[in-house]
Amino acid sequence: MKTEFEGIKINFRNPSWSLNTEGLDVFINCIGKAHDHKGTATEADYYKANYEIAKDIFEEFVKSEASLFIHISSIAAVEENEREELISEESVCRPVSYYGKSKRKAEEFLLGQQLPEGKKVLILRPSMIHGEGDKGNLTLLYKIISRGIPYPLGAFDNSRTFASVDNVVFLINEIIAQKDNMASGVYNICDDQPLSTRKIIEIIGKVRQSNPPVWKIPKSLINLMSKIGNVASLPLNSKRLGKMTSNLLVSNVKIKKALGINDLPLSAEQGMIKTIKSFTKSS
Repeated sequence: MKTEFEGIKINFRNPSWSLNTEGLDVFINCIGKAHDHKGTATEADYYKANYEIAKDIFEEFVKSEASLFIHISSIAAVEENEREELISEESVCRPVSYYGKSKRKAEEFLLGQQLPEGKKVLILRPSMIHGEGDKGNLTLLYKIISRGIPYPLGAFDNSRTFASVDNVVFLINEIIAQKDNMASGVYNICDDQPLSTRKIIEIIGKVRQSNPPVWKIPKSLINLMSKIGNVASLPLNSKRLGKMTSNLLVSNVKIKKALGINDLPLSAEQGMIKTIKSFTKSS
């Protein structure tokens, strides 16, 4: 189902921002601070972007005639490292970073509000979103592989759930189109299948028509190198190692059931291929 919507954008970097809510029916809060490539972000920076602004936008929503508030949270509000069991909307939240904690605080605020009649709040928790313009660990992995540098983490065998930006947009469009049938609450957003880092490397090789070398360096040595990277500002540190080698599986059963969807438009592999192809165009 393809639906066209008209929208307006607000720049919240402007401290004197204002919002004309006349004629608005849906609010989508996709503001957030996740990356800190320069290492200069403070705790206050994260809470301002991920919590305070969410409160401000929600207050505008309550005063407006809009019926639906969609808040883009993150699976980091639940888990940021590794979890053995499948993560559902009922899983215990245990964020550890300023990012995850600030995202969770915004969720707690929204879930604790008494909504006026006729209004709904949907909190979407996407797993790691990827697509054209990605600036996270996928980009780093692609750069390593495309330069012919052997991938050194072959000793790790992991499985993680990602979210193709195309599938995320599809689900948001469906939510808006079916908003009258949606119930307020939390919904996980992710692809239907998980991917391993080895599989992503295989996809990079397929797109580049190459055979990327993979080294199986002992895990103990890799863990030591990541700890050195924590203090020496190396490309590999403990946080990045965890993202690339740990298991984090997320269920999207609830959102698909609510929308009456069996399969998302792109499989996890198709979405990853599309993202990797966008890297080849910009490199």
